[in-house]
Amino acid sequence: MSAPGFGSRQAFARGLLDEARANPSIYVVTSDARGSASLGEFARALPRQFVEAGIAEQDAVGIGAGLARSGKRVFVVGPACFYSARCVEQVKNDVAYAGLDVKIVGVSGGVSYGALGGTHHSLNDVALYRTVPNLSVIVPSDSAQAELVARHLSRSSGPAYVRMGRFQIPDSYAPGEASFAFGKAGLLRDGTDCAILSCGEALHRALSAAAELSSRGVSCAVLDLPTIKPLDEEAVLRAARLCGAVVTVEEHYARGGLGGAVAELLAERLPTPMRILGFPDSYLPSGSSDELFSHCGLDAEGIAKSVAAFLASLDKAGAP
Repeated sequence: MSAPGFGSRQAFARGLLDEARANPSIYVVTSDARGSASLGEFARALPRQFVEAGIAEQDAVGIGAGLARSGKRVFVVGPACFYSARCVEQVKNDVAYAGLDVKIVGVSGGVSYGALGGTHHSLNDVALYRTVPNLSVIVPSDSAQAELVARHLSRSSGPAYVRMGRFQIPDSYAPGEASFAFGKAGLLRDGTDCAILSCGEALHRALSAAAELSSRGVSCAVLDLPTIKPLDEEAVLRAARLCGAVVTVEEHYARGGLGGAVAELLAERLPTPMRILGFPDSYLPSGSSDELFSHCGLDAEGIAKSVAAFLASLDKAGAP
């Protein structure tokens, strides 16, 4: 169960502070979100590299763009639901179109703010931002990977959108084995019957589902795709060739996100039976993150059930 604790946002902030101590050109801009984005320590330690814009996300992006024009490497950090709705025009025009070194970091993404209802859910942000030219899209899977993403972006230039959750979750990687390579997938489990492709906080649930399916004799590979744009196309194609069936699992609407990116690739280069598992095209009820995952069949049990039914339908379709 998710519980308040040391999660991805804290790990990202820790890595960012460490990098900013060594690089005074790194600036953080936030919109009255130093608490929710775990930036309190950064603001106290490096006040000259910290800008508080107040509850004005569009202004925060514009301030970030101005700082980047003056040679700063800027991280604009705050709730994902606001930075993927109120600020789309500013991110598109002021940051991506201009090619500025601004990273938009959305914390408490997906259904992290589950109890606050549909206004605070961010389930279309990947769909929005992966269609913006010149903008990378990254969704780390756990706290260890989130810190690695912070360090990578602190040392690389160019616009990016990063989305992560709010609470402590199970690690997807074993201690000391977390990795992040920009534009590359990570193979967490081998398998031959189906390739499960996932990212973000859905990944640990996909791994649990694969373990459950293994106990039933179903062999599922599990791939982590933290960089949704650019997508690791060769890894996806390799998994599709090996398994002959693909399922994507994500904390996003079932259209336009990771599943959409994978479907577009396979449709053009390697048509493969595929199922996209994500949140339905509707406004969700209020509830905790875990409750909403379960309600929509995206907990481990629901994922395993969906994968098994998908593979059974393929067997039936292929039967003489």
